[in-house]
Amino acid sequence: MGPDELVRELVEPILASSGLELVDVEVRPGLLRLSVDRPGGVDLDAIAAVTPAISSALDAAEPIKDRYQLEVSSPGLERPLRTPEQFRRFVGSAVSVRTHAGVEGDRRVKGSLVGADDDGIDLLPDGAPDGSSPRRLSYDQIERARTVFEWGPAPKPGRPDRQRRKASTR
Repeated sequence: MGPDELVRELVEPILASSGLELVDVEVRPGLLRLSVDRPGGVDLDAIAAVTPAISSALDAAEPIKDRYQLEVSSPGLERPLRTPEQFRRFVGSAVSVRTHAGVEGDRRVKGSLVGADDDGIDLLPDGAPDGSSPRRLSYDQIERARTVFEWGPAPKPGRPDRQRRKASTR
């Protein structure tokens, strides 16, 4: 069992007792990053309340032998997707997927996640013609995936400039 699985086993019960869920564990040299969430989103107060308990449990169990900095945060707007449950939760959302080298088709695909099951995902790439079939990817073909935050419509051309001129003449 690797350090990320050990950390996951250790902190999930602590988070669950606070109404939080562990979204991701990232172990890098000198860094342990935990992404946590809850329905409706997580705030700084919830993170601050649970961090000391996580830190104490990690210090006692020592799942990572080297020195590291603990970082507990929300997964953000563009969150990583790693498990079938996470993919299922975001069906209907825009996602960006990078496949492993050697997988047939484009290596980087952005589009709408139209399905997810225990074996893989169905992704309709941006710009696909109407009536196109989604691209099927098994989880072992996916190197990395994340949700994509879509900004609102662009402002109408010409409007901001006119407002700036009015403001500067006052």
